[in-house]
Amino acid sequence: MVNVEVFLERDGQWLLIRRGEQEAHAPGQLAGVGGKVESDGTVEEVLEQTARREVREEVGIDLSGVPVTYVTSSFFVTDDGDPVINVVFRAPLPADQEPVAVSPGEVASVVWRTLAEAEADPGCPPWILQSLRLANG
Repeated sequence: MVNVEVFLERDGQWLLIRRGEQEAHAPGQLAGVGGKVESDGTVEEVLEQTARREVREEVGIDLSGVPVTYVTSSFFVTDDGDPVINVVFRAPLPADQEPVAVSPGEVASVVWRTLAEAEADPGCPPWILQSLRLANG
């Protein structure tokens, strides 16, 4: 499986989601916005398009025309034994849009954190902090 995760930044703060309690992976914990690559055929820039789609579906933000910048990638195996390639992007959050939890089953809430606040938050897993630190530069 290929997963894409996006960290959105505005004014020195990062938009994170609190994952829904029904989620199989890291329920109730903080994460970037993201999800699985899905395609019905050939797609140009499939990772970037997945990033934009997931941001729209989960927090209602349209990233059309917004630069989505690669940060890092990693590999892990889920608790169920599924191999995952995770690709992390960052993007500026457009000033004229406000995020909301569009899909409450997946996204319990949206939260804003500086990097220091995320580091102090017990609900922010170490793998998210690692990606957020890299996104923060």
